[in-house]
Amino acid sequence: MNWLVPWLPLIRDIASWLLLLSGSFFFLVGAVGMVRMPDVYTRMHAVSVTETLGCGLLIAGMMLQAGFSQVTGKLFVIGALFFLTAPVATHALAQAALHMGVGPKLQDEGDLGEAMPVAFDNVESREQIEQQGRPS
Repeated sequence: MNWLVPWLPLIRDIASWLLLLSGSFFFLVGAVGMVRMPDVYTRMHAVSVTETLGCGLLIAGMMLQAGFSQVTGKLFVIGALFFLTAPVATHALAQAALHMGVGPKLQDEGDLGEAMPVAFDNVESREQIEQQGRPS
């Protein structure tokens, strides 16, 4: 076991950097999803999932770098607050978009033979969607 002690800082640094790089990768994937997705709901979904995981990995990597200190406790509190508030904020944005009448982008009928069902209350039928126009 004594042979492992000199290697512990190196192992901690490697694990920390793997977590930091993984978190950065998930943020990059979320940014690509933000650009590539067709409507506000799929964009919010892509970003919220990847940002929660990316932030968790980044905070875990920073906690490894900080060691057992007051900084680690502060990072833990920041991570807990983020994990509690980020999904709520995404849900609130989706509800606000829905309330403003922004509907999801529907598939063309040629894709699967039939459009996707509408999953919100303020539009009762497909005819109303076509009268309102599809958001781009």
